[in-house]
Amino acid sequence: MYHVGVRSLSLCLSLFACAAVVVACSSSDDGGPAPTPAPSGPRDRTNVPRRPAASCPVVIDAPAIVSPQHVPETEQLTYSSNPPSSGPHYPVWAAFREYAAPVPRGYTIHALEHGAVVLSYKCDPGPACTAIVEGLRKAAAAVPDDPKCAGSAVRARVVITPDPLLDVPVAAAAWGWTYKAECVDEPTLTTFLKDNYGLGPEDTCADGRATF
Repeated sequence: MYHVGVRSLSLCLSLFACAAVVVACSSSDDGGPAPTPAPSGPRDRTNVPRRPAASCPVVIDAPAIVSPQHVPETEQLTYSSNPPSSGPHYPVWAAFREYAAPVPRGYTIHALEHGAVVLSYKCDPGPACTAIVEGLRKAAAAVPDDPKCAGSAVRARVVITPDPLLDVPVAAAAWGWTYKAECVDEPTLTTFLKDNYGLGPEDTCADGRATF
């Protein structure tokens, strides 16, 4: 009986080992897609675009960063993402405030370089558009007072502007990052502001130009 018990135990161990090998092989060699690694932080660029759970479609992306060269204010600019999040821009930047008329992108990109977040929108006048603007104002108001802006008329480096060049109703941009949505989804938008505020290559709060 002893020898039979040993042989049975050996057989069980062998079967267990084979099963383990089969499981290991099937998890890596079955031809299926490898699991996507979770981002190590909110600004990890290895796992984008992201589509967080939201009340409407939201896409967060990290377009390639383009060299921030100064160009004359008369130059017409094109960008590789919409909204743009880096690239050539004008020598002066948009003041950190809300605008009723569209701010040319050459000025908002310079504001991004200074660590601002630009909230933009495209909608026809009416109650729905008014609600979008109010939502953007609420998101901007949730940004804490910026210590780098202390002693100035600026509370925080946020720009709100209409942008007729958008292909979505709501967008946000920070240096190297974009947020696009079909509505103002407060949780994801405020998180985007928190994750990307004040992280431009020139971290300064000097106010810019308010007329264009």
